[in-house]
Amino acid sequence: MPEHHLFLLRHALTEWSTVGRYSGRSDPPLTAVGERQAHAAGRTYALMSDDVPALVLSSPRRATLTTAELAGLAVSDTTEDLMEWDYGIHEGKTPAEVHDETPGWTVWSHPVPGGESAEQVERRADTLLDRLRAELESRPVALVVHGDFGRVLIARWLGLPATSGRWFGLDAASLTVLGHDQRDPRLLHLNLPPS
Repeated sequence: MPEHHLFLLRHALTEWSTVGRYSGRSDPPLTAVGERQAHAAGRTYALMSDDVPALVLSSPRRATLTTAELAGLAVSDTTEDLMEWDYGIHEGKTPAEVHDETPGWTVWSHPVPGGESAEQVERRADTLLDRLRAELESRPVALVVHGDFGRVLIARWLGLPATSGRWFGLDAASLTVLGHDQRDPRLLHLNLPPS
């Protein structure tokens, strides 16, 4: 059973997230507000983590790498496993634009034409978490994540289906801490705002 905590740092505000555009494979930069959020997120992380050096993994996208850098986290490696959900034909659209085409559509409840299914995203999250469990036996791990995929990671850590991620908030530059209580996985802190 992992002994250390798994930290999820969601990337800070980007040009697309300010207006709610789906950004799975796109790579918009942080805004000036996002840069300030990332600095503040580093202070929050410093308060929440212990003194054992952590393994820090990031998506290879600019938003996550810049967030990590500005938060003072040295990224150990990047991995495609941390990429955001692939939104397919909805990439770059706002929820309102997608709802005009398909009323009621959400990534959590509908097919994603040209993108990833919930099952595919769930398998990707499981692969990543399986890889990290051995690391967590010896040191804490920090993941710099995207919003929806981070929510899937929380759900899968707790043994819930990927689609249960819809119930977890993960705001820009927020910190979430996952751990264990004896043998059971726990959500220790959710969506802590940057300080």
